[in-house]
Amino acid sequence: MTTAPVRPSTPHLAAGPDELVRRFVREGDHVHAAATMSRPNALLNAVCRAFAGSQSLTVSTTAVHSSAHALALSGAVRKVITGFVGDTFPSPRPNRLYRELADGKPFEIEMWSLLSYTQRLMAAALGQPFATTGSMLAETDLRHGKEGSLHLVAHPEEPGRSVTLLAPLRPRFTLFHGVCADRRGNVVAVPPLGEGAWAAYAATEGVLASVEAIVDDEVIAAMPDRVVIPAARVLGLCEAPLGAHPQSLRTGQLAGIDGYVDDYAFLTDIVSACKDPRTAAAWYEEWVGGVGSHAEYLERLGERRRASLVFPSDTPRAPQAPADVSTAPTEQEQLIVLGARTVAELVRERGYDTLLAGIGTSHMSAWLAARLLARDGIQVQVAAELGLQSMDPEAGDVFLFSQRHAERSQMLTGVAETLGGAVAANPRCLGVLSAAEIDPDANINTTLLPDGRWITGSGGANDIASSVDCVVIAVASPRRYVPRLTHLTSPGLHVRDVVSQFGRFARTGPGAAFELTSWLPPVAGRGRTPEDLPDGPEAAVRELTGWDVGVDRFLTDEKAVTTEELALLRTMDPEGCYR
Repeated sequence: MTTAPVRPSTPHLAAGPDELVRRFVREGDHVHAAATMSRPNALLNAVCRAFAGSQSLTVSTTAVHSSAHALALSGAVRKVITGFVGDTFPSPRPNRLYRELADGKPFEIEMWSLLSYTQRLMAAALGQPFATTGSMLAETDLRHGKEGSLHLVAHPEEPGRSVTLLAPLRPRFTLFHGVCADRRGNVVAVPPLGEGAWAAYAATEGVLASVEAIVDDEVIAAMPDRVVIPAARVLGLCEAPLGAHPQSLRTGQLAGIDGYVDDYAFLTDIVSACKDPRTAAAWYEEWVGGVGSHAEYLERLGERRRASLVFPSDTPRAPQAPADVSTAPTEQEQLIVLGARTVAELVRERGYDTLLAGIGTSHMSAWLAARLLARDGIQVQVAAELGLQSMDPEAGDVFLFSQRHAERSQMLTGVAETLGGAVAANPRCLGVLSAAEIDPDANINTTLLPDGRWITGSGGANDIASSVDCVVIAVASPRRYVPRLTHLTSPGLHVRDVVSQFGRFARTGPGAAFELTSWLPPVAGRGRTPEDLPDGPEAAVRELTGWDVGVDRFLTDEKAVTTEELALLRTMDPEGCYR
């Protein structure tokens, strides 16, 4: 008879993230970076320092962006299991570091959709041999490289149908950053919780946690409803103020601890640095490799910068100036407005009660549609995949996952509750998505370019497109509206409409052909002068897409973008990130 190893009654209290990582993690381990909206970045930086150049670790995390690019720059990682690799701020885009990701450089990659990835963690956490998923992985190119992890089996009650089974995802250690903890190891976190505590229970060994502060046991005992990870799962614990930086952390002011917003300037610097190998290496040395500890990292940030991130702040934000509508809408603004009109019209016609906003021009269209509908007395809930539901986004902040929007949401949950409960289980949800490539059947590619360069991956898009009606918002060009995809990331079965900068393509149902059903002359953009613009809808379809589709004989003329629509959009986006 074998007995389980004896675990210490209290976690190891480390001086900082570096000591914690070096004490427990070994070469070849699988470590998981738990993703709320506050990834454990201080712990990941410590992982990079401890294992730089070893190319030995497997790391799983929902998305690789912002400071997680240190995983690639450190050379510590052999394999990454994720759903997104690229940049998210100020808008989603590829990162040069991953151009050759499909060829295994800078590390091997295993891509999942966000919900299926979370479901694998849930299976492990629940001690189950498999999870089931409704996400259409096996029908897309996401199935590749998943032998042993993804299985199609016959449906036991419906002949001719199949069920998709997912193998559990079991890291050795889960890294987690929380608000606070007691010395016994009970960790407090505040929603939105992303994948929640599933990763903590999925780890075969347990959790290595950092928190903003370790507090007296009595403080945690007074808020048992806020404990997300119990002491029994925590192997090691350390303090790491701003341990999620440059990402944000919501604290609810528990134990008197300040929250903080995303450091947009820092995120912008990372994106700029990664455009060139030399500047990327310099950024890594300045902020990760050449930093001796998290305490030194905080010193480099400086007291003034740290204070500027505190949220909610005692200093109210300066009132916004009225939106400047003196200039004509750009191509991208016209796209967003036409997308918002389509979404609003579908809500009115079909009675959708929820909009799942995918990141990019799609979430801007969803936000604008909700505002246009509210003006007419129609309420529709807007949700984002990490757990924000019934959002009322704060004007002036275009980042989909901002804590400012979290504070203005009616409900904060996690991935499973949002992509599962509010989307997959809700026939009145409408997904609003973007695309890097889209074919005439509305199948979507957000993974690979024709020349083999990496884009970003699925994120939650496959999960959304697999389960509910969708609208795709995407600038038309022959390289984006293609006859055949390079890589099929998300299925087009449920896509009702595709909105371009010159009108709306619609179809009567799955398998039916799209037709251009509305028309607004395009504006100059992306190198096209007014003289280069197509003359009429037939010419636009021919010149600005690679699709062989027709124009509806009852084609509707869209009215020009109104001053009100433009003012609403520019109030949301005063800096012109989506202009």
